[in-house]
Amino acid sequence: MSVTSEEVARVARLARVRMSEDELARLAPELSKILDWVEQLSRVDTSAVEPMTAVIPNRLRLREDVVDADPDTGGGRRDDVLANAPAAEHGFFGVPKVIE
Repeated sequence: MSVTSEEVARVARLARVRMSEDELARLAPELSKILDWVEQLSRVDTSAVEPMTAVIPNRLRLREDVVDADPDTGGGRRDDVLANAPAAEHGFFGVPKVIE
């Protein structure tokens, strides 16, 4: 795909980016090469490739969810914490309903 200097100037104007004529002339072939590469990538058959979120496998490192009962480190003080809440219900913070 060939990009002209006029097209680059139009996109730059829409993006509110000021560019000189030299910059426009230099950027047009670069953008053409990038778009040609993207077009080449779109022709690659990926039907046998399983969708993934990352190239390397990532596993969440989860810790065990344990309540710390030591009051010196903040555990075991649910009633003290809920005493500051505007509304408490069944040992939890009460919040207004936001979805009908």
